Amino acid sequence: MDKLTKAREIIDRVDREMAALFCERMKAAALVAEHKKEKGMPIFDAAREKAVIEKNASRVEEPALREFYTLFLQHTMDVSKLYQRKLLSGMRIAYAGTEGAFAHVAAMRIFPDGEKVPFVDFAAAYSSVESGDCDAAVIPIENSYAGEVAEAVDLIYFGSLRINGVYELPVVHDLLALPGAAMADIKTVISHPQALSQCAHYINEAGFAVKEFSNTALAAKHVAEAGDKSLAAIAGGETGELYGLCSLAKGINASRSNTTRFAVLSRAENDPLQGGRGDHFILLLTVKHAAGSLVRAIDILGKYGYNITTLRSRPVKELLWQYYFYIEAEGDLDTETGRAMLRELRTECEELKIAGTYRAHRILKGGSKA
Repeated sequence: MDKLTKAREIIDRVDREMAALFCERMKAAALVAEHKKEKGMPIFDAAREKAVIEKNASRVEEPALREFYTLFLQHTMDVSKLYQRKLLSGMRIAYAGTEGAFAHVAAMRIFPDGEKVPFVDFAAAYSSVESGDCDAAVIPIENSYAGEVAEAVDLIYFGSLRINGVYELPVVHDLLALPGAAMADIKTVISHPQALSQCAHYINEAGFAVKEFSNTALAAKHVAEAGDKSLAAIAGGETGELYGLCSLAKGINASRSNTTRFAVLSRAENDPLQGGRGDHFILLLTVKHAAGSLVRAIDILGKYGYNITTLRSRPVKELLWQYYFYIEAEGDLDTETGRAMLRELRTECEELKIAGTYRAHRILKGGSKA
């Protein structure tokens, strides 16, 4: 048997084995897709993918082959994501607001393959997931300028859904106009008052007149429908694309520190994925009516090495002058230390709810303020 014949026989045997292993792997990918749909999780997880590739590539000892095996693994992961997207193409994602609004942009970036379903307010979006009409809801919980989104936090406290991810969407404003319009054509800009304020320096330098709108998405829609080249909107670039507008100027807001954090909520309990433990968590609690209860509760988290990053109080509306506390902290609860901390914490609490565990905040590039 010559070398070529022998090589072809080896390749044919390996290909048969790989075909069987490929089918086995894709069946596992289907289970992952089911898990993600239940939890309301996006398909792509960059940190998890990187860890899998690095772990498996290290099993190839020869450096020259390891380089190509890394490429092979990346292609395999890409095929797996395509298959999961096909399986999850019917996933319905709830958000509150208008198409092109801030929440819609966040939903598009987190779930690019899901069907985005608009609702009139946070409560309606939240209820759609509780009822099973939608698979997950993308709801803002905090803005770096305006602070917490109180209505959303109350929904999380009183409702049944669980947080399985927190994402940060920076606010970037563009000057949007009709196709063919030039900067010299623009006389008036329209947008949400906060967006106009954030872009005030640019507007004043350009000498534009301003008109307030209820949100940036509706402003962009109005420009698209008005057909007036002298009119421009201030909104995000993706919002402009949705309404067929062009960006005459990008990133015109003076501050780059305005960011909104979105929580993704689903019906399923939020247990960590295999190999992907949550390193952050949110607790909602009420403490006993005794001197020092809150202090002792906070001390318990510190005692077990958990770093509190956010602590706020919110009124319990049904009970006059009663409050619950919202806590975000760093650390993994899925450990013996975490379980011991929760046992001790419950001794100081009237109520204790784990709202969600998730990995460190992921930044979604782009976005608009609406």
